[in-house]
Amino acid sequence: MDKTVSFFTSEKVLTPIVIIIVTLVLSSILKRIVTRIFNKNKNSYRIKKSATIANLVNKVITVFIYIIAIIMILSIYGIDTSGLIASLGIAGAVLGLALQDTVQDLMAGINIVLSNYYVIGDIVKIKDFTGTVIELSLKNTKIKSLSGEVYIFANHDVGSVINYSQSRAGVIISIPTAYEEKTDKVEKALKEIVQEYKDKGAIFEDSQYLGIDELSDSSINYTILIYCQPQDRWKTKREVLRKIVNKYDELGIKIPYNQIEVHNGKNI
Repeated sequence: MDKTVSFFTSEKVLTPIVIIIVTLVLSSILKRIVTRIFNKNKNSYRIKKSATIANLVNKVITVFIYIIAIIMILSIYGIDTSGLIASLGIAGAVLGLALQDTVQDLMAGINIVLSNYYVIGDIVKIKDFTGTVIELSLKNTKIKSLSGEVYIFANHDVGSVINYSQSRAGVIISIPTAYEEKTDKVEKALKEIVQEYKDKGAIFEDSQYLGIDELSDSSINYTILIYCQPQDRWKTKREVLRKIVNKYDELGIKIPYNQIEVHNGKNI
């Protein structure tokens, strides 16, 4: 019985347990400190960037603390950690050569954050895929489209990026209108719609009616330019188009559409 008690109270049992507990507590405390440091910004975009950086820093800190804890525990059991560290260095060099793509991903992930390419929550276009960044790690980036597909990019494969969230979004809306409609009447209606959205604060003040953009085969295409928050670009476009349709119905303005005339052969 004494041997059992002495075993559980021995240095080789108690010390590793203490190290594990201290490691978990220290990791949790450092995560909170890092999160608070990076979350001091009041600007909404900087908050997103800070949260992304904090997430990456916390992951690095956690790995570093766990490695130290493992080395300390091994040294308690008489394992030569200095030789192990040297071995890890050699193994790391070998792995670095074998896992070049992974190393490139890690470096690219750091560069993406530091160079302000994008952060979690940004709307971006990478290659031909457009969506919202839902996850950014040191290895890959996950982007979710409006229709729900999730595309996972390796960070080193990201390349050129169009970020729609770092500034306001410009939305050009083309409105086909029948030729027989009076231009002044149409322009007045479109200007009123733009002004209405400005008054509501839904779009920026320099949004405007641009004029006639095209004389197509079956319609005159009028154009308006809307500036809004990047995350609202599609929603705003849908709302404005709906408002235009209702306004046209109210004023009796026609939107042309293709029609097929069917004739009985003898009457042609």
